[in-house]
Amino acid sequence: MQNNLSSSPALKLLFVSTPVGGLGTGLGGGVELSLYNIAKEMLRRGHTLQIVAPSGSLCNEFPIIEIPGNLQIIAQSQERNDPITMPVNSVLANMWEYARQVQGEYDLIVNFAYDWLPFYLTPFFKTAIAHLVSMGSLSDALDQIICQVSQAFPHTIGFYTHSQGATFPNLISPLYYLSSGIDLSLYEFCDKPKNQLAWLGRISPEKAVEDAVEVAVKTNIPLKIMGKIQDEQYWQKICNDYPNAPIEYLGFLSTDKMQSVVRECKAVLMTPRWVEAFGNVTIEALACGVPVISYSRGGPAEIIQDGKTGFLVEPDSVTGLIDAVLKLDTINRQACRQQAETDFSLNALGLRLENWFQTILHR
Repeated sequence: MQNNLSSSPALKLLFVSTPVGGLGTGLGGGVELSLYNIAKEMLRRGHTLQIVAPSGSLCNEFPIIEIPGNLQIIAQSQERNDPITMPVNSVLANMWEYARQVQGEYDLIVNFAYDWLPFYLTPFFKTAIAHLVSMGSLSDALDQIICQVSQAFPHTIGFYTHSQGATFPNLISPLYYLSSGIDLSLYEFCDKPKNQLAWLGRISPEKAVEDAVEVAVKTNIPLKIMGKIQDEQYWQKICNDYPNAPIEYLGFLSTDKMQSVVRECKAVLMTPRWVEAFGNVTIEALACGVPVISYSRGGPAEIIQDGKTGFLVEPDSVTGLIDAVLKLDTINRQACRQQAETDFSLNALGLRLENWFQTILHR
């Protein structure tokens, strides 16, 4: 059966979310926004879907099967050569056991978890599994199993960016680079910002929010910080190290509240210590007409048009961030919005995903 928005046959899709936290809690970082937007677009295009996520999920817009169990330890908190571990009564194992039981009801399973188990289980499933890899290489064991799946099941590995994919060794082509997309109608353009900056993301060491705080201190420009505190000790150290910094922590906000703050900022700062797979924050800022200043590392370096929609600076250079802040008046904020509309609409993302899904199924 054909639907009226897509040239692709209508599919029955099973999305399996990240096991590090309930959907909508912010614990999953950018994976949550990606899953939300992809689900929204797949439904709009006439496909049907079911989402499997940990208990405590807060998203009411989609059909969610909530699975109980203990949450998985986040990959970025572990060492590269650590063994693969799962807690007792693992929610990761429980979600994939549920997927195994119901797989016959679906055309395709889409894995959003950056975890070893779904890749290992791939050969044991009769229904094809598409793996959307959400982070760069962090684990030798995970690298190995992803490589094995890319060889045994061609076309099933998807990345956000080439920068992210390049961190994984020995992968077998073809690989898919899917970028990302957002519902642009949810982000309001603002041409006249206030004298303030913004930083968004999970508050954890690999995100290096302290560099953005230092920019605020040295420029005396207020900094609005938004996101889930994933490492409380790390955040308290920043607060202790910069007791008089002109910063305000606003918490983990809904998209509507977040964009209402971001759109009034002169720029969004991105300060990753690691290779960002994509950086949804980047396109959310651009959608508001807000330029992005980022370390030239990972996904943001493939998104930001240096000197036109923001600035790319030498990784880990706070001086570079400050120099870029001083040049913000040269950026046309309308160009930022235009880039988001051209490259990162949900329709464009939907087309890329449909092509990927169909390629897997035709194999």
